[in-house]
Amino acid sequence: MSFAPLPQTAAWRHHTARAGFEVAYFRPPRVEGCTTAVEDGHTWVVDYVIDLDAAWVTRRARITSRSAAGARSTLLESDGAGSWLVDGTPAPHLDGCLDVDLEASAMTNTFPVHRLGSAAGAGSAAPAAYVRALDLAVERLEQHYTRVADGGYDYAAPVFGVACRLTYDEHGLVLDYPGLATRER
Repeated sequence: MSFAPLPQTAAWRHHTARAGFEVAYFRPPRVEGCTTAVEDGHTWVVDYVIDLDAAWVTRRARITSRSAAGARSTLLESDGAGSWLVDGTPAPHLDGCLDVDLEASAMTNTFPVHRLGSAAGAGSAAPAAYVRALDLAVERLEQHYTRVADGGYDYAAPVFGVACRLTYDEHGLVLDYPGLATRER
């Protein structure tokens, strides 16, 4: 599946799981964005700068957050083949991950669908380096995408009990992530 070139910017309204808003700017191979939210009584801001290679594999991600607990920052770097450094330290628990997935972001669900390019009915595991919003803890997230005929993907992240259909636009950007976000622009 091929997608139209990315727009200069996109925005999502977060709902249900949290109240908030995300804005992203696309300057291939870089994506820059910010999410602000209120979740479980906590307010937070997460800024990100993510560099991708030509195959949509995450190569570098600088994530910063601010909350009542203070400011934090982390740097993830990948060799493009599934080996990672987190703040300069090897992270073998992330071996085999090709994407960064930010808890604070609907936009990061763009990366695997661009890379996988699956035909309808085809599915693939897409484990990711998952970064938590409040403390920027980096975990391995097992997830799976299966392409459906209408242009969406059935998405599953079993550790969170999530199984839903994500819908995408012609650019491969999430339009609707049930229980999390909808595209505003």
